[in-house]
Amino acid sequence: MKNITITLNEKTAQWARQHAAELNMSLSRYVGELLERTMRHSREYERAMRSYLARKPVKLGMEGERYPTRDELHDRDSFR
Repeated sequence: MKNITITLNEKTAQWARQHAAELNMSLSRYVGELLERTMRHSREYERAMRSYLARKPVKLGMEGERYPTRDELHDRDSFR
């Protein structure tokens, strides 16, 4: 474990101390777990984004087939 020093404004420091106490944690542990969770979320997001971007684009429709017109897409006669 590595010890670090952080600087917070008084309002933020008071809120953090209260919140850590409500969770029955030290402020140091609370901040450490908060940063770990943020780091893990960031890594998972990056991994998911790389996986998504690595996929080949999906073709919509068959070769030579035309796309439906706006009127065809929004035809409401079938709902009447």
